[in-house]
Parts: sequence; structure tokens; C-alpha cells
Amino acid sequence: MNSEKVYRTELTPLSFLWRTARLLPEKTAIVHGDRRYNYHQFEERVNRLASGLLAVGLQKGDRVAFLCPNIPPMLEGHFAVPAAGGILVSINTRLNANEISYILGHSGARFLFVDAELQGLAAAAQELNIEVIRIDDTGEAGDPYEDFLAKGSPARLGTLPLDEEDTISINYTSGTTGKPKGVMSTHRGAYLNSLGEIIETGMNVDSVYLWTLPMFHCDGWSFTWATSAVAATNVCLRKLDPARIWELLESEGVTHYCGAPTVQISLVNHPAARRLDRQVTVTVAGSPPSPTLIGQLKELNFRPIHVYGLTETYGPITICEWHPEWNELPLEDQSLLLARQGQSYVVADEIRVVDEQMQDVPKDRQTIGEVIMHGNNVMKGYFDNPEATKEAFRGGWFHSGDLAVVHPDGYIELRDRKKDIIISGGENISTIEVEQTIAKHPAVLECAVVAIPDEKWGERPKGFVTLKPGQNLTEKELIDFCRQNLAHFKCPAAIEFGELPKTSTGKIQKFVLRQKEWSGRDKLVN
Repeated sequence: MNSEKVYRTELTPLSFLWRTARLLPEKTAIVHGDRRYNYHQFEERVNRLASGLLAVGLQKGDRVAFLCPNIPPMLEGHFAVPAAGGILVSINTRLNANEISYILGHSGARFLFVDAELQGLAAAAQELNIEVIRIDDTGEAGDPYEDFLAKGSPARLGTLPLDEEDTISINYTSGTTGKPKGVMSTHRGAYLNSLGEIIETGMNVDSVYLWTLPMFHCDGWSFTWATSAVAATNVCLRKLDPARIWELLESEGVTHYCGAPTVQISLVNHPAARRLDRQVTVTVAGSPPSPTLIGQLKELNFRPIHVYGLTETYGPITICEWHPEWNELPLEDQSLLLARQGQSYVVADEIRVVDEQMQDVPKDRQTIGEVIMHGNNVMKGYFDNPEATKEAFRGGWFHSGDLAVVHPDGYIELRDRKKDIIISGGENISTIEVEQTIAKHPAVLECAVVAIPDEKWGERPKGFVTLKPGQNLTEKELIDFCRQNLAHFKCPAAIEFGELPKTSTGKIQKFVLRQKEWSGRDKLVN
């Protein structure tokens, strides 16, 4: 028997960039307006940032915060910070100054890289003795970020004393029910989830990825690292602009992008919308897309991939895997099948739906249980919050708080968040089912449904609806439409028209709607 020690390489997504820069140095890595960097230049910029951080005193495990839109420095930070031994803290650009102050303080960040347009939101950094480096996003000398890079070395740092279970990043949750929690992701989890994104979305060396999804959101669902693994081109986008997206789909030959249903709704209903000459893969998550939206995407020659996950699962962890025989079905039937959340990624463990005793519910598409998961795609815990970590992992599984049913084929389908389910006269009503019905009306752009108080039934559904431009629809007309397509007890008791409150990733903030309806009443509305 060979007695020599066998060495293994610790898994880290940093290796993706090192390999591609070595094998395909001239391949275009980043496009940002008129600026273009190939993979050799990309790696050099990452190396300069990493060595620059070490030169100013970064120690292993120190947190480095970034507050900026989808620009090259944000992508560079995903490699440079962990390459220097630090932990990346990407901050939501839509938060207010108090929320950002809390995250900077709770994470114990030592450094903050902040876009010039957002610097006013990070005034607390000075009080917290955090070193601030402004990003003017010019790519030229005189930009403080570029000057910081210029002081660093273009050479790659030596071998990292790395454990693959080290924390690579901390992503803070939205915090709608209290202070946001810091989700700790590992090098191993990021590596595997990146490969999962590549496999499930079919990316390769010819792929061009458009950054419609914020890079700060679950590390861009790990696409911040995944694109480098296959030498894909990253097309940066400072602001979510549907007209600009339609331009870039053509001018840059975009093949892939991601986004919540509201992002897709803005695209398919934009005046520039047209059937594409070539198919573009779009990964949809954030909230369940309606069959109506999926059908619209397919008609425009997008290939919708429906995934599901949470910040605690590195973003997507399930996919509605397509069956070849579905191609023979009518478009409406295809859309209904694709609206389900499916099952686990190839790199993840099987997703379970369980009852209160953590027993699997039957595969009858009716019995509702909670979605739970564990494995490589699940966080290592909440930063500096052992109590919340213990509660989230009770029974050895991460509890998502999402309610679902299981179909006979093993695919799960979300019915609601625990806090969203409506109990009317003892009957459970899925807000998702009501929303999907409302979305079928041709005048509806998007909608959300929440519970409102009812003296007789306890609570009833209410719809909040945004109409398509130029469309007119009355409350009675839309309720009558629902009554033609739903059991009457599930139909909205009221409809309110107007704009919907959303997060920075386009997810509708139902808690804002609930708070308005239940103000002053004894009910949890978060």
C-alpha cells in the first residue's frame, strides 16, 4: 500500500479565474460601455486589488464591504477579497443609510469600496473607523479605485492557506421582520453552486451574460464566479433599463441573463419587445412566475428556466427540469408545468416538503408542507447569530419558511410563504394561485395578493394590481374575471390599482401591503 500522503485541492471559485486567464487570456471577460477587459487584464486587476488590500493591512478573515451597482469593481471584488484572505460583504444598493450603517457595524467591515453615486448612504463608515475607497467608475487614473489598483501588483498572490469551508462572503437578508441576518457562504459552496448554474443554464465559452441581476444579491446567484469558469463574457449594467436591455441583447449578442418576474414583465411589455432571431436563456426566480408570463417569454423566443432558492441557499437550489416530451404539449400546458419549482440542482441534495413532524408529505399535489433542505448549497450559518442559526437548522435541516405541495413526479410547487397563506373561514387560500389567476387577464401587468381583515371570515384576499399602459379595468370587472376562474371563496374581496412596492431585485414587498391593511390590528403583518 502506498504510504505517501495524498494531497487534495481545496475547492474555491477563485480557481475559475486563474484557469481561464491562463488558458484564454485574450477572451473578452468584461464589457462596460466603451470599456472592455480580456481575461488577462481581468486577472491583473483582481491581483492588484488583492495585493493592494494586503498592503493596507487586511488580515485573514477581515470583512471588506462593497456598495456599488453592477460595474467591473463589483465583479473584481468577488475574486480579489477572498484571494487576499478576506470575506466579501456585498451591500444592497437600495437600502437606506441606517440599514447600511447597521450592516457595516454588524459585519465589522474594515474597508468599504463605494460607488460615488452611493457615497452619501455610507456616511457612518467614518464613525465606524472604516477605510473608504470611492469608485468613480471611469476606469482611468484619478478615479480613487483605479489609483488604488495602480499601487498593487499585477502578479497573482502565492498559494492561499485556504480551507474550503472558510467563509467567502456574507450576504445580508432583507430584514423585513427585524434586523437583517448575515448569511455566511463558503468557498466550497460557492464553487459547487457556480458549477450548478453552468450545468443548469447551459453556459459555455460562447456565452454572453448580461448583468440584470444585482451582483450584491446572493453574490449574483454565484454567476459572479460561474461566468469565469467557462470564459463567458460579462456585460455590466449600472441601471436596470428595459430599453437598454433590448439594445444589449442585440449589440452584445447576449445569451443569458437572470431576473425576478417583475423584471421579465417590464421586458415583455416594453415597446421595444419583439421576437428574437435567436434564443436567449433567461433564468427566472425571486417569486413564482405566472404561466401567463412564461408563455409570453417563450413567444418572444426566450428560453425560460424556472429556479427557486433563498439567500441561505446561495440563490437557486431547485430547477423545473424540462422533459423532452413536454415539447409536444400546447404552450399553455407547457407553461403550467414550467411554473413549478421542480427539484434540486445537480449539485444539491434532494429537496423535501415535510409536515410539522418533519415527515415527507404525500406526492398528491394537494398536501401542503414546509420546504426544507441541507447539503453543500446551504449556508454555514448566520454571522454572529448562533440563536437564529440553531432555529433555522432545527432537526438538522434548513427550514425555508416556504409552503409547497409535491407532484407525483416529485416536483415541488410553492403554495405560499408561511406568513402569506390566507386562512379564510378555516380554508387555506394560496396567494400564488390567486395571483396567477389575476395575471391571466390581458389588461394586467403585474399583481400581488395579501390577506385583509374580514369581520365574518377573519380574513379575505385583496389584490393589488398594476395595469398595462393604456388599459382600463374596474374592480368589479377583475373580481368577476376571478370568479369565472377560481372557487368563489378564493376570489379577491377587493382590488386596488397602482404601483407595487419592490425590493432592489424586483421582488414585490408584500409586507408593505400587509402593514397598510392591518395597521392597528392584532396580527403579524411582516
